[in-house]
Amino acid sequence: MTSYPARVAKKVGSAVAWETASAAETHALGRTLGEACAGREVIALIGPLGAGKTCLVRGLAEGLGVPTHLVASPTFVLIHEYAGRLALYHADLYRLEERDAVNGLGLEEYTETPGVTVIEWADKAPGVLPRDHLWITLDHAGGDRRRVALHPRGARSAELVARATARLAEQSRTGGA
Repeated sequence: MTSYPARVAKKVGSAVAWETASAAETHALGRTLGEACAGREVIALIGPLGAGKTCLVRGLAEGLGVPTHLVASPTFVLIHEYAGRLALYHADLYRLEERDAVNGLGLEEYTETPGVTVIEWADKAPGVLPRDHLWITLDHAGGDRRRVALHPRGARSAELVARATARLAEQSRTGGA
């Protein structure tokens, strides 16, 4: 049985927040977000260790047609590339101590591709993010629950949030059919 994060916690302006009750629901939210991607999206993930960032990326990868068993946190190589319906570029900046260390990674090149670029710990490199990006915060909410808030920063990311929200609403109504 597929899980769907149907509980919209709040909508403030263009931001939308969900509370997921399990890793499966966090994954499902990511999958729906991936299905809604049209290309050229940049997604910044922020949250403490264990908040579900990589779980969300695995779901996003599934929504892009990337086999999820391939997706791992790129903590030691910093950037993984995956082929799918759209290319997925997955960066993890956790190990970077200094903001200057980001300069040699070439992240700006990834953010300009027709694929989807996801950057975990993006708050370590705010200067790399294009003006239009989707800022997602993940927080522990007790047990396996997570608060996931989507903050679009620009028209393209606002459209992505609108498409994903519409898909989640439809999935909730139809039970995923």
